[in-house]
Amino acid sequence: MDRARNSHPRAPRQVPTDVLVWRTGVLRQAGCEAGLAWELAADGDLDLHDLLNLIDRGCPPHLAARILAPLDRE
Repeated sequence: MDRARNSHPRAPRQVPTDVLVWRTGVLRQAGCEAGLAWELAADGDLDLHDLLNLIDRGCPPHLAARILAPLDRE
């Protein structure tokens, strides 16, 4: 049975404001548009290092975010 399909979606972990600002800046420097950078920075479940590694290897930021998106969310 597929767990992701049958479980309830969960909210991402919260990120403290100072960390949110820092993560957003790092993502903007990596080439993310402002809105996407803020959204990704606010997701405490998203591994920033993995995302940056994909972007550094030429993956567009929006695609890198989709690749790393948790399966237990809508």
